[in-house]
Amino acid sequence: MNDSGNSSWLSNFSHLYVERAAFDYSFAQSIINRFPRARIVPIDDYKSIFARPRQHFQIQKRSMKLILAVKKDRFLYPGSGHSQHFNLDNFYYNTLMFNCVYNCDYCYLQGMYPSANVVAFVNTPDYFEATRQAIAERSNIHQPLYVCISYDTDLLAFESITPYCRAWIEFAQEQPDLLIEIRTKSTAYRAIRDLKATDRVILAWTLSPQAVIDRYEKGTPPLRQRLQAVQTAIEDGWAVRLCFDPVLAVKGWQAAYGHLIEETFGYVDPAAVRDVTVGVFRMTKSYFDRIKRQRQDTDVIYNDYELEDKTITYSAAQRQEITAFMGERLRSCIPEERIAVWT
Repeated sequence: MNDSGNSSWLSNFSHLYVERAAFDYSFAQSIINRFPRARIVPIDDYKSIFARPRQHFQIQKRSMKLILAVKKDRFLYPGSGHSQHFNLDNFYYNTLMFNCVYNCDYCYLQGMYPSANVVAFVNTPDYFEATRQAIAERSNIHQPLYVCISYDTDLLAFESITPYCRAWIEFAQEQPDLLIEIRTKSTAYRAIRDLKATDRVILAWTLSPQAVIDRYEKGTPPLRQRLQAVQTAIEDGWAVRLCFDPVLAVKGWQAAYGHLIEETFGYVDPAAVRDVTVGVFRMTKSYFDRIKRQRQDTDVIYNDYELEDKTITYSAAQRQEITAFMGERLRSCIPEERIAVWT
């Protein structure tokens, strides 16, 4: 799966399962129109397809189906302790989609969901209304409501099919007390490039050494193409965040990630970057155990990890070594106050 066009998406999404209630939404109709050859299967509830027992995530990844649904509740969730909140008290995320068009070996989604099929919720007005209410009721009125909208997926990678990013950027432009983050590995910035940059939106790119991309992020764009998208967005006036997350303790990781930082800031002006995040591999134990039962084809699941507070991650000593190394290298490029580290 890559950003080169829609051919791979069309071969994947041969079937569209559509909740009967979803047909009433123009967002759903625009998605359906993008798949003229797909078989449209009306259903009553997305869970009848998505939550079936005895599904195999990796087998389904070979031929994903698209499910269009109406979300009935919980349009916002409190931000996770597995993510940096940048000292913003009103930290939330939403789930506009379940699953991702990419399939990174270390991704927690393969342990979180029973199915690899993609669910897209089409009732965006309900999300917007819930967000307006949360803005009005936020605990710290001196800070904006901070919402990560691409938390459990890569929205920008799928933007030409489900234009959530465009809708949310336009929504944010109307909400002075809202700040949203759109995190991605994609190079599909061109899909939103016609929009005017706003300081109410952070475009965040996840960056990895090319060797890590080749081995564990198959189908995602190469590092250099991601950096080109980053630089273009910066030149267009967007606030850009760079995410070195997760750092994987692969053989020779110091050289690999040291070179990554050098290559990144040899291509991108560090003074133009809003901020930087650093994090190591971590995953909820229940997700990790489910993945381990299904996958024997990647060594990233079989490294030496420890259990700490229901989280599978590296030992405290190794985390300290990794974050100290990354922090030292990054501080030579970026002021410390613009570096957030998950420890």
